[in-house]
Amino acid sequence: MNIREYISSGILEAYALGELSEKERSEVENNLARYPELREELALIEEAQEKLLMQAAIKPRDLVREKIFAAVDQQKPEAKVIALSPPNNTISLWKFTAAASITIALITSYLAYTYHDKWKATQSDLTNLIAQSQRVAQEYNQVNQRLNKIEEDLRVIDNPAFTRIIMNGTPNAPGATAYVYWNENTREVYLSVQNMKTLAQENQYQLWAIVDGKPVDAGVFDGGIAGGLLKMKDIGTGAATFAVTIEPRGGKPSPTLETMQVAGNVVKG
Repeated sequence: MNIREYISSGILEAYALGELSEKERSEVENNLARYPELREELALIEEAQEKLLMQAAIKPRDLVREKIFAAVDQQKPEAKVIALSPPNNTISLWKFTAAASITIALITSYLAYTYHDKWKATQSDLTNLIAQSQRVAQEYNQVNQRLNKIEEDLRVIDNPAFTRIIMNGTPNAPGATAYVYWNENTREVYLSVQNMKTLAQENQYQLWAIVDGKPVDAGVFDGGIAGGLLKMKDIGTGAATFAVTIEPRGGKPSPTLETMQVAGNVVKG
């Protein structure tokens, strides 16, 4: 068995996503049991997919509905009962009328003051609830965008039209790893960075495709990112190798070979 060709076929990605038939799963599991290289590759695939899914994770806030109901309950006005002594028959009508007017004025002033305070408190609570609802809506949109990005990435990873090229670290970066997903028919190129260090502000990584022995610029990217696919520049047909070098920010027309970080050959099925 050609291990590299088997890995590049994409069957391990389909196995990790649970998209194989029972017979295909059985064959893959037999090969996993026989070849340690396949087990190591499957572990890397599962780790990459887990990173993609974890990007959508978000800590939920307290239920807004409970806060709204609690705020409404607190704003229910309590009945105010003020006992009035029955008028003495000896008090003249004008005195009774004056006393009643004063009492009504006091009650009205008290209610106006009380409800003004309650209105101010309700307005403040409503403003806070609106702000919180806007934050929740914003976070929901962010999660939606992350889920859409993950779905798009999985479509590329699981698409047999894309050839996956494994780029392992060079002596300059022995622990670095990256993958290229290349569709030779559509010329699309996607990059998955697994372990590449963050560069200084004045530098960027630059992806190269070796076509007919000549380097072709496939775009620049920053380090310290992992988990999602990066859309790179489209390239023509006939690429034999992909590699990444460190260049000045913005890239260069030709690679600095002394700074090569990862490289991998295209294995066609």
